[in-house]
Amino acid sequence: MYLIEKGSESSFTVNHSRFIGYALPCADESQLRVRLAEIASTHPNAHHLAFAYRIKTEHGIIAHFSDAGEPSGTAGKPILAHISGFDVVNALVAVVRYFGGVKLGAGGLVRAYGGTAKMALESASLIPYVEYAEVRLTIDYPKFQALTYRVEKAGGEIVSRAFGERIDLIVRVPASEAPAIARQFDDS
Repeated sequence: MYLIEKGSESSFTVNHSRFIGYALPCADESQLRVRLAEIASTHPNAHHLAFAYRIKTEHGIIAHFSDAGEPSGTAGKPILAHISGFDVVNALVAVVRYFGGVKLGAGGLVRAYGGTAKMALESASLIPYVEYAEVRLTIDYPKFQALTYRVEKAGGEIVSRAFGERIDLIVRVPASEAPAIARQFDDS
């Protein structure tokens, strides 16, 4: 799976209709609504704003699409097909259409919306998706520097620390590293 590190914008014109595609990172459904509102306010005179998204939650992947008034399955569904094809999660891909006066037909709409979504995803900067886990640790002071090094090397971070007789920490690390770090460092 992949994440969009840096969003992108692409455009495509067919039979005088202009299609503008956006591929954007989107952590949850509230951020999704904000991003869609931003795109809509940027294009207040657009005829259609079709979109699709895939968001990974603790309960699985949520995927949804909207045809935005285009014939059923001709706009949002091809956009979602490309998001799934690129195996991208926590992403919104939206395509704005300015109607150019020539009807494209169902096949033409599928190609135009899908093609614009593909172009937007191809120009976005994608990075591998990494599942993270939080680990609670209690360590002795001499281990703190080694733990800090190991957490940073794994691509994680120290979320909180409380200094007392010992150090109580919460670290956020890739889930694959969590058991080994807990075994190596936890003194509780």
